[in-house]
Amino acid sequence: LEDWLSDLRGNKVHIKVPQKGVKLRLVKMARKNAEIIQHQKKKMENALIELKKYLKLENLPRVIEGYDISNISGKFAVGSKVSFKDGKPNKKMYKHFKMETPGPNDFAMMEELLTRRLKMVDRDPEPDLIVIDGGKGQLGMACGVLDKLDLAHIPIIGLAKEFEEIYVPNTKRPIIIPKNNKALHLLQQVRDESHRFAITYHRKLRSKNIQASSLDDIAGVGKKRKVALLKEFGTLENIKNASIEDLAKIKGMNKKTAENVYNYYH
Repeated sequence: LEDWLSDLRGNKVHIKVPQKGVKLRLVKMARKNAEIIQHQKKKMENALIELKKYLKLENLPRVIEGYDISNISGKFAVGSKVSFKDGKPNKKMYKHFKMETPGPNDFAMMEELLTRRLKMVDRDPEPDLIVIDGGKGQLGMACGVLDKLDLAHIPIIGLAKEFEEIYVPNTKRPIIIPKNNKALHLLQQVRDESHRFAITYHRKLRSKNIQASSLDDIAGVGKKRKVALLKEFGTLENIKNASIEDLAKIKGMNKKTAENVYNYYH
């Protein structure tokens, strides 16, 4: 080993085998860490094997992608794609999308999301498995997208949240994976991570919109009142159309500030 490593390095390498003290403790710690990593890899490999078995897949689903939509009444609608490689989040392959589909229409937005992502397979290779949040209806729509793009060979499932039922194409009955099974835990993690990633981006866009608006120019309307108004009415247009009485009912508002808001827009 010393000769081989010396040849690789270009100068002499000495291998030491500590018998006691700090260096021996470091070797033991390194070995323990390696055993833990090996154990985790084995568990994840087992989860992928279980998933392949339950879903009757031809290959191990080493790359799994999850998709989700987040919006409030169609406003600030965003879509997310998350990617897991060998059972772990592969964050450099995450992607979010601003939805162009008018809402609220989660079905049509998901169709847009899948279409836009899967048109990129030349530069972002297709996954071994696609997971969408939903049941038969959502899955049927998603299969339609795959057919349209000649990608029907990509395995896809719908994971319905209420009973954690798994829907697969061309099958009436859902697949039920035991609750304590690692394969189900992996699918749940993909689904939950796609939801988290979508809602984080949605909140970011919403926050940017709240930070700058004509409400900033109205006397008596600070950040708290602005947030309260937008939370209650949803959009600036609804605030403009509200009566003084409706504006005054909002938590933190008073009649004087409500009049200021009403008068500013009228």
